[in-house]
Amino acid sequence: MPTRALNHVSIVAKNLEESVRFYEEVFGLVRIPTPNFGHPVQWLRVGDLQLHLFERPEDARRYAHFALTVDNLPAIYEKAHERGCLDSDTFSHFLVELPNGNIQLYLRDPAGNLIEVDYPNAELLPPELRAQCVRLADRHPQNEWNLQATLFLEALPASSAG
Repeated sequence: MPTRALNHVSIVAKNLEESVRFYEEVFGLVRIPTPNFGHPVQWLRVGDLQLHLFERPEDARRYAHFALTVDNLPAIYEKAHERGCLDSDTFSHFLVELPNGNIQLYLRDPAGNLIEVDYPNAELLPPELRAQCVRLADRHPQNEWNLQATLFLEALPASSAG
C-alpha cells in the first residue's frame, strides 16, 4: 500500500515559547492540542498538516529544512526582514527564482531551523522584491529534465480499492 500523505514535521526548539510565537506571528500557525510527552512540546496546525516543536538542547542542522507554501510572500519577507532572520548563507542567497518561476525564500527560526518559504510565481512579486531574486538558471545550466521541475505537484488520483 503506497504512502498517502505527509502528516507532520518535527523540529527542535531551544526555547519552546519563543519558537511557537515566531511561527504564530510570522506564518499565522495555530496551536493545537498536544499530548504530554514529559518534556516541552507544542503541535501547530499548517493547513491540514502539522508542525511539531520539541524543546531540546540540540542544534538545528545546517541544510536540513522543511518548506511552507504561502499566499503572501511579500508579507512573510517583511516579517522575516524585520526580525533579521533571512538566510543568505546556506544556499548562497535568501531569495531564489527557479527556472519555472517558482520562488524559494530562506529564513531561520529562533532555534536555527532552516525554513524554505515557497511561492508559485515570481511575476506576482512586487518589482522591488523580484529585483532581489537570484535566478537559478543564471547560475547553473538547466537541461530539459531540470526545466520540468516544480514545487507544486498536482494531487495524484486516488487508487481504487481492489
